[in-house]
Amino acid sequence: MTAPAANRVLAHTGARYPIIQAPMGWIARTQLASAVSRAGGLGIIETSSGETANCQAEITKMSALGLPFGVNLPIRFLKDDAMLRFVCASGVKFVTTSAGSPAKFIAPLKDAGITVYHAVPTVDAALKCVDAGIDGLVVEGGEGGGFKNPEEVSTLVLLQAIRARVDVPLVAAGGICDGRGMAAAFALGAEAVQMGTRFVSCAESPVHANYKNAIVDAGVTGTWMLNTKASPCIRALKSQRTQAIHEAGLMPADSFAGIQRVYFDGDMEAAPALAGQTAGLIESVKTAQQIIDDTVAEFFAISQRMGTMGTARSFG
Repeated sequence: MTAPAANRVLAHTGARYPIIQAPMGWIARTQLASAVSRAGGLGIIETSSGETANCQAEITKMSALGLPFGVNLPIRFLKDDAMLRFVCASGVKFVTTSAGSPAKFIAPLKDAGITVYHAVPTVDAALKCVDAGIDGLVVEGGEGGGFKNPEEVSTLVLLQAIRARVDVPLVAAGGICDGRGMAAAFALGAEAVQMGTRFVSCAESPVHANYKNAIVDAGVTGTWMLNTKASPCIRALKSQRTQAIHEAGLMPADSFAGIQRVYFDGDMEAAPALAGQTAGLIESVKTAQQIIDDTVAEFFAISQRMGTMGTARSFG
């Protein structure tokens, strides 16, 4: 299936569908990214874990599969320029940057023929990135899991505010896990969506079943925004550990020391288990193929119904 030229994200990524998998540390590696890309979305390889050699090996492994994919470069978490230099020489075609100003990264990446999108949580950050020459933006609303802006603005509002000011392609992130969310995002000006929590809990995700089940079992109020008066501010599943952090108002410096025990051993109290509010919308573990097929089908069904309403000028 040839991607419609009108969708700039599809043109930039080479994916069949404008559905991107978020770059979760340790989780977003070839096992998950290849499943998403094979299903028609765009898998992303993470580098936020700081495991430079392992992440480079994952990029090489993913490249060998011949699937469209991207790499995330979280600027604040990179120890040096080794990952940047590796990505520029690796043949990667699409990169998302995050966690800091992308200004110094844009020129070397674009000189290497790479399309660059930057993740932003505010209108001001979006405007600065566009002025710096970014190709597109990942618009991260406060509903999403992981590291967040403490002055949270919902995706619903943030997308509208940014689209009113810029004309670059927008990827909506935060609060989206299905075709309903995707249709809503497109109505607000997005050309793609990024899903994190939905793919963390998919069958091909490398995380322990306890983590996936905790997401499935969570309600829409099943997460906390934590450490809002310090850094980093995060959104994570409610647990005894995160309730203690919530009540204290501050997060201990060693809070993430046990994060891999959460991910791979299933010890849900070893560290805050990052997740977005879509945990309350996710009812089962599905394969990446099922997730993407269901999302696309639902998106087109809603789009068709809305189109019919527009043609008839009817609200029914």
